[in-house]
Order: sequence, then structure tokens, then C-alpha cells
Amino acid sequence: MQRGPQDRAPGGSWLVPGFDTTVANPARVWNYWVGGKDNFAVDREVGRKVLELLPFMPMIARYARRFLVDAVRQLSADCGIRQFLDIGTGLPTADNTHEVAQRAAPESRVVYVDNDPVVLAHARALLTSSPEGKTGYIAADLREPGTILAGAGDILDFREPVAVLLVAVLHFVPDTDDPYRLVARLMDAVPAGSYLAIVHAASDIQAGPVAESMGRYNQMSSTPITMRTRGQVARFFDGLDLTGPGVVPLDEWWPPDEVEYGALGMLAGYAGIARKP
Repeated sequence: MQRGPQDRAPGGSWLVPGFDTTVANPARVWNYWVGGKDNFAVDREVGRKVLELLPFMPMIARYARRFLVDAVRQLSADCGIRQFLDIGTGLPTADNTHEVAQRAAPESRVVYVDNDPVVLAHARALLTSSPEGKTGYIAADLREPGTILAGAGDILDFREPVAVLLVAVLHFVPDTDDPYRLVARLMDAVPAGSYLAIVHAASDIQAGPVAESMGRYNQMSSTPITMRTRGQVARFFDGLDLTGPGVVPLDEWWPPDEVEYGALGMLAGYAGIARKP
């Protein structure tokens, strides 16, 4: 693989220990779809192959990000949440979780979790906190809830409500790893009044092209995707009280006049927010 201007790690070095530049990585493919610079040749190759069948993937990425921003704003301003556990952070961009939360409440505390060394290197360099609040970063996998909760406990007070954010990450956990158990473990650790927000890839929206494109992606990615139906995504909220429109296709989270015409019915993902009673 030839190195190009996009192939430098943060700080100008070529490599960040712990990652493989010959295998596509979800965070970097996503970064390519949204027009970012923090990706490698193999990420761009996989991204282009998926776009051949799903040319609206950049739009899905944008709306997933919009959901995250709107959810954090709503939870901060309307629900009084001051603590956020953002798992599967991805590469930093505009309006990161702590920026949105601390605009509404400067004392907000945010813990980011990701297992990609490139993401964590960027986080340390770019994600800072307001003086009144606090921001932290944990190198961990969603399949390690004990590690996540232990590390987050240095910043978050689990006696007070916490918003657990799982935006475009659960579909990277296969059924064999029991993602429902992992989510339940996280929500068992937070008190009543906490929230869970999810965006998840859908297997029953644009089913044909989605299945084919994800097949291509999974052949080349270090982290395959397991798409799920609406009912399967709704199971993650068992025992919680759904808010807003419920578990709906991503484009239905907003009124139709607030969604691009070309996005209606095309965003192959589900979104939902629920409160722990």
C-alpha cells in the first residue's frame, strides 16, 4: 500500500502502536464516508465498494451523527442529564458529545470509550473539557463492560443518572457475544433516571442492497457487521421506557420536513432513546 497524505497518524508519525493499516477499520471507513482525512487506502477501498451498492451511506453517517447531537442536547437540556458514557466514540468531529453537553451544562462529565488506537490518539489530542466539567477516555471494547464501568467510575458517579450512548456500535457485536447481555450489564450499573440511546444498522430496510453491500464490507473489514431487524433492535430496550417516537427508522426520528427528500425511506438504521424507570 502506498502512503499518501491521509495515511499519517496524529502528530505526523506513520504508525500508532496497536493498529493494522492493511485491514479496514470501521471508524476509519466511517471517517472516509463523511469526508474525513483520518483513513488509509484499505479503508477507502472498502468504503468505495460499499458505496457502489449503497451510495447513501454518507447520508446515513451524517444522520447518525445528527441523532447523537440531538439526543445529547435533549438529554442535557430537557432531561437534566449531566453524565454521558459514549461507547464506540469514533474519530472526533464537530459537535462531539462533551461539546454539546457542556454547552447546555458546563459541569457535564463525559467518558469516551473506543478500542481503536487511532481514535484514542485523536481523542487525547482534540477532546478537551470545560473547566467546570470533566472528560475522560477509555481504551476498551463494548464486550468488556466490566472494564468500561471500572474506568468510567473514575469520572462518572454511578449514584446519579447516566446517559449510555451506543450510536452505530452494537451492530459490530455478533450474536455469539450476546449483545443483549452486554447492554443489560451496562444499564444494570446505572441508577433509575438514566437513559440509553442507540443507533443500529437495519437488516429489513433496503434489505437487498444492504445485505449485498454489508457482505462486501464484512469480507474486507476487521470488524464485521451484524444487521438486525426492528424487533431485534427494540429488544435492547427491554425493561426501559421508550421516549419520543420509539424505535423507528433513522429518517423517522425527525419530522419529514426536517429530513432531506432523498433520505426518506433510505436510511438503513434504527434509532431509539429510553429511560430506566
